[in-house]
Parts: sequence; structure tokens; C-alpha cells
Amino acid sequence: MSMNSFGHLFRVTTWGESHGPALGATVDGCPPNVPLEPEMLQQWLDKRRPGQNKNTTQRNEPDAVKILSGVFDGMSTGTPIQLMIENTDQRSKDYGEISQTFRPGHADITYFQKYGNRDYRGGGRSSARETAARVAAGGVAREAIKALAPGLQIKGYMTQMGELEIDRSRFDWEAIEQNDFWIPDAGAVQDWEDYLQGLRKAHDSVGAVVEVVARGVPAGIGAPVYSKLDTDLAAAMMSINAVKGVEIGEGMNAARLKGSENADEIFMGENGPEYSSNHAGGILGGISTGQDVVVRFAVKPTSSILTPRQSIRKDGSATEVITKGRHDPCVGIRAVPVAEAMMACVILDHLLLHRGQIGENQGHIGA
Repeated sequence: MSMNSFGHLFRVTTWGESHGPALGATVDGCPPNVPLEPEMLQQWLDKRRPGQNKNTTQRNEPDAVKILSGVFDGMSTGTPIQLMIENTDQRSKDYGEISQTFRPGHADITYFQKYGNRDYRGGGRSSARETAARVAAGGVAREAIKALAPGLQIKGYMTQMGELEIDRSRFDWEAIEQNDFWIPDAGAVQDWEDYLQGLRKAHDSVGAVVEVVARGVPAGIGAPVYSKLDTDLAAAMMSINAVKGVEIGEGMNAARLKGSENADEIFMGENGPEYSSNHAGGILGGISTGQDVVVRFAVKPTSSILTPRQSIRKDGSATEVITKGRHDPCVGIRAVPVAEAMMACVILDHLLLHRGQIGENQGHIGA
């Protein structure tokens, strides 16, 4: 059974390892006649690409995507789209000392316990390097979404890094693309950078919270039981490396609210139903309301740090581990474009499912 694929009608299978010759994705189910060129996908890969600034890993990969199939004369053909990204700056020698040792906080030990072998060069298949393939596939999804829901926009950003949180009263959508942290507050950038550089100098790392919003999602996509829109979104976000918790809308904070506070009141507007608030995160009973779809997830601190940690070797003997190599002091930064890609893939998948089963929404409200 394949465990490397996700999606129902829009289905993505990723392949490749961190230190192999290449990695990529096979995208099946993209509708035909979607305009598609490598440059359309590259803009999203460039957001995730390592080595761009001092706040991320210094592994310098161009992440140049190649389209090997499924596109002819700049248009999707409706057949599987094969995407490939070559690895060019891997340093496998950095990992030679841990070939017999399990790094604390990593999948090394569980991977070995399951398969009886492991690619110790950067984690192999379990490396976050795999997410480059998802971002490329997400680029395909974004182009297809333009045809099905032209007004739909997807935007991710960080809301927390360790002890630092954004001030939502200062939220500025325009600031997100203008700083290394993808935070919606230009005035907070220097504090975030100073905080992260302090952790880097201390040979430590920190966790983060990432939020991703889809605006312009039409009402009615999703399903009430096993293919809930929020179920698939939660699974997609949880599949991202280092993610340890996912929330939709109000999320865990809903436990603090009364029913009178949490239920979003409904009014009739000029263009259809309107809501007093969005505690539900744009999804009720697994089906989109037409409001912003809001997903939030927590990313654990990077486990690859230069601070010594206790562990064991394959033979069971005790050892001390210092993980060398080039690593992100906060993986949440580069998780933002990955979150956007996963949102795009899930939203497109549900748009296609809805079109196949329903076509146009059956329940019309108002005169």
C-alpha cells in the first residue's frame, strides 16, 4: 500500500530523499487546459527555498523545478504531471558521525524500528526537504483553482515564534511578503530577528505557530462525515514535518467560550448569508460557509542543534549527540509556503469533488 500519496481526485505522490540526486511529485487529476509553465511553479518554490537569508538553513539549493510530463504547449493535458527538483548542495559527509546513532527528536529511531534501515544523510525520506515537492504540486493546484474559483486567494504567515506573538491589532496583509518571517507586522521584524539570532548563537532552536487563510472559498464544498473539509485540511497540515498540533478557526480556544460566544450569528446580506464572526474558521459540519477558511498549526523546535543531547546507538549503547550540518533555527519560517501549498491542494481536491457530485449548489438562500 502506498503511503506517499494524498488527495481524492487531485492526487499528489511525492518521491525522493534529502540527499538523493533529485526529488519530486507526480500530480494526477489536474483538469486539462490549465495554463502551466515552470515559472508559475517556481515563484512558490522560491518562497520556500533554503539559503535565502541568515534566519534559515544555509543549504543553498536553487530548487529549480522541471515539468517532465502532463503539459503540452504550456497547457495541462489531463494526464499525470511529473515534477522534478534536483538536489545540488547536499553535504552527506556532515552526517557520517550519526550513521549508527539516533538523533533525539528525529524520526531516526522510529524509521529504523519500522523498516530495519534508514538513510542517515539528513533524514532521507523523513527530511523536510520532501516539502519542496509539495510546494511544486501546490503551484499546480493554484493554477487550476484560478479556473474553478478565480477570486480564491491563499495566504500563510507566522503568528508566534517561541515567546513572541503577533499583535493582531497591528495586522497588515501587505507586510507578510516584506520580511523573512512572513509576519503581518513590519514593526515587529527586528525583535523577531534579534530573538532568533540569540537562539542560534546559543546553539538552540525554537518552535512556531503558522496560520494559513483561504479567502473566496465558495460555500458548499466538503462533506458532512468522512471527507469533511476540515478533516482533510487537518490531515494535510499534520503531515508537514515537525507539526504537532492543528486548529481550525477558534481551535483549542473554543473550549474557553460559551455557546452564546462561539456560535457565529447569521444575517442576510445583499449577496447572500453573512456572519457576525468566524469562530468556525469558515467550516460548519465539514462544509465551507463561504467565509475565510482559517487553519493554524504548531511546529516543534528544530531537533538538529549543536547543544549536546543524550541518546543511544543501534547496538543500544549510550552516547552523546551533537547534530552537525546546516539547519533552520526555526522551521516555522519555511513551513509557511508549505502550508499554503497543502491548503491549495486540499481546496482544489474538494472543488473537484463538489463539481463531480453536485455541480452547482442545490440550496439557494434568499429571493
